[in-house]
Amino acid sequence: MTTLDLDLHHLRLAILEAHKSPPIQTAYCVGALLTKEFQILATGYSRELPGNTHAEECCLLKLSDPSFARGATIYTTMEPCNERLSGKTPCAQLLLKAGVARVVMGVKEPPNFVAACTGAVMLRDAGVVVDYVKGLEVAMPPPEQTAKAPAAR
Repeated sequence: MTTLDLDLHHLRLAILEAHKSPPIQTAYCVGALLTKEFQILATGYSRELPGNTHAEECCLLKLSDPSFARGATIYTTMEPCNERLSGKTPCAQLLLKAGVARVVMGVKEPPNFVAACTGAVMLRDAGVVVDYVKGLEVAMPPPEQTAKAPAAR
């Protein structure tokens, strides 16, 4: 199995997680999958856990030991946020603090809430490998279906 095959497989699993997100008009439905050494450490989706949680955040919160994330790869259907209107820590910062080594994402965050999401840039600038895998966009919950109005994210 090539790296691209593995990335596509894991992104498809993240898409399945995204479809579990309770749809609301004020936020995106995102799915994520945290892996390390070919093992799935955690899965997550938007609003899965209490507190207006994001998919990547849910993955990290589910770890029995936060150090497990060090050196891991996270697959996320949308670019990790760099700003949250709710005041919570953005996902890009959470991933950096956790020591995630690689982020594989399906789509960039649309400018519905934040004019220009720079989560991928923030991660790259800090030395995280960021890969964008095209081709699965049609399988993801469309952002325009669920996110229409500015709200706390």
